[in-house]
Amino acid sequence: MSEGARMTEPPEQKVAVLKFGGSSVADAQRMKEVANIIISYQKRGYLLAVIVSAMGNTTNNLLALAQDVSDELSGRELDQLLATGEQQSVALLALALNREGVQAQSFTAAQAGFYANGFPTEGRIYRVDPKDVTKAMESGKVAVVAGFQAITDAGDVITLGRGGSDLSAVALAAAIGGECHILKDVAGVMSADPKIVKAPVKLKHFTYQECMELSSLGAKMLQARSVEVAARYEVPLYVASSFVDEEGTWIVKNNPVSEGLAIKGVVHDSKVAKVVMMGVPDVPGVAGRLFSSLAENGIGAEMIIQNNMRGGMNDIGFLVKKEFLDGAIDVCRDFSRDIGAQGVSFNTEISRVSIVGAGIANHPDIPSRMFTVLAEEGINIDMIASTALAVTCVVAAPRAEDAVRALHEHFIEEGAV
Repeated sequence: MSEGARMTEPPEQKVAVLKFGGSSVADAQRMKEVANIIISYQKRGYLLAVIVSAMGNTTNNLLALAQDVSDELSGRELDQLLATGEQQSVALLALALNREGVQAQSFTAAQAGFYANGFPTEGRIYRVDPKDVTKAMESGKVAVVAGFQAITDAGDVITLGRGGSDLSAVALAAAIGGECHILKDVAGVMSADPKIVKAPVKLKHFTYQECMELSSLGAKMLQARSVEVAARYEVPLYVASSFVDEEGTWIVKNNPVSEGLAIKGVVHDSKVAKVVMMGVPDVPGVAGRLFSSLAENGIGAEMIIQNNMRGGMNDIGFLVKKEFLDGAIDVCRDFSRDIGAQGVSFNTEISRVSIVGAGIANHPDIPSRMFTVLAEEGINIDMIASTALAVTCVVAAPRAEDAVRALHEHFIEEGAV
């Protein structure tokens, strides 16, 4: 992704991209409150661009409306439809700022210079050319930009996946050389979902790598791809609340101080399904062909496990996002017939539960303790995977929240590491 034109402000001038999610701009009153937050940033000397999501449940409502209209949804038409939610938001917020005496100009993705390619509803930004945005900012205006969307080379609208407004904000901050402040309905990065655990811990600092891992494993605080871009371009990233005036979390390259916990977060993801190709011939190249076929259809596979069996046959299991399950089954069934495999099975009643922290690699006892905690809760483990930053177990979906509570209590509330 090219960075485009950076700001030419004097060295003392601070530049920031603020991002407000759907709950932050859910109605007219919230729009006015967000306008006041933006004014407070101006008073602190910032030149500002603002990325805005669709209001409240607008995206879900538009998606439901599309499903009422047609059983077969075209990705291109979905993108055209869903992008209208953010376009409403930017115009309304610009009006709210103007009412407060603040000059503001709204921008669609095309006007702001966002370009992406890839599959519909899962676009990948490859270039940001923010010359018109920076021109507005340098003239003293607040540039209010539609998040979650970009333009293809063919001129079509393409959306950036769930949480794509986070990606829009980080990409714009990278392009103009500013900080990125993600303002949400939570007061920073928490060690677990406050709706599940009794005593979540707010982290003052979190590394890009830890945040990326936690987001990719199901945490709802930031889109994982947005953290990847922040890390690549070293964008200063801050997560705080738009509802209360409280210190948030800085996401940085390295933690400046130790916070005393090897495990920084516990997260679960129930939006995944397990697919198993059974009786796959044990010959070179089969796995490569299978996962190439999935990738060509825009389907990502995670937690890939191959079980060795007798008789020259293997089982290959993996996880996919539930929204891609039907496509994954179709690909696997076609491939199974081609190679003479025994068949395909799937399970949607699962959840993955993960513990995350840069300290995991330095504590070889952590995986066994995780497994012991789950066993003491009577929670069976279906699959296991680990990285230098995380250990993940697949469990039955009804027990996922129990697993999160038990692991959070052991590793974080009790400070067991």
